[in-house]
Amino acid sequence: MTTTPDVNLWPSAEHALDYLRRADSIPHRVEGESTLLEFVPPEAKRILDLGSGGGRLLALVKAARSGAQFVGLDFSPTMLDALRKMSATDSSVTIVSHDFENRLPRMGPFDAVISSFAIHHVSHERKRTLYQVIFELLSPGGVFCNLEHVSSPSPRLHAEFLEAISCADEDPSNKLLDSETQMEWLREIGFVDVDCHWKWRELALLAGIKPPVSSRARETG
Repeated sequence: MTTTPDVNLWPSAEHALDYLRRADSIPHRVEGESTLLEFVPPEAKRILDLGSGGGRLLALVKAARSGAQFVGLDFSPTMLDALRKMSATDSSVTIVSHDFENRLPRMGPFDAVISSFAIHHVSHERKRTLYQVIFELLSPGGVFCNLEHVSSPSPRLHAEFLEAISCADEDPSNKLLDSETQMEWLREIGFVDVDCHWKWRELALLAGIKPPVSSRARETG
């Protein structure tokens, strides 16, 4: 596990707009997104998208789960503008301006929490505490799906990944961590059926379920 300087360029409009221009060209991204959709419960009524960015993942999940209510959370002014334009006439989407580096606001329980290429921008310590918060936000049986940018096991593989995505330099906002450590954290917190369901180089879908309340617990609770 490595420590990266605490740099975050996402409040910059230039940095955010550059990402939005490149978002559709990330190789194999659609494969990861399609796999994520498989794990969002069809019966989900409330879904939180952490680090919504321009709303790409939120829009995809909304199209597949049109009966749900959505909360999109981001802190970049540029991303928030894009989100608000996307959902301006959609009463099923609520936009929350917040930096999840800090304590999350009260938002009530969710049946699913989703995230796409966002959580790797916070420190490893915050990743761990954020996963705990997500667990607490989920209703019993709720699902956490994190389509994430993880670290490579070697510098050579990391360099090859950057070349594969046509990126000359590492984003200094990135604080990458291997998928195995993050999945172990999820298990320690209490998530079950934790797995990496899809992976291409440094892009991975990590998911876990908050255990449902057992019938015995209901009887004795």
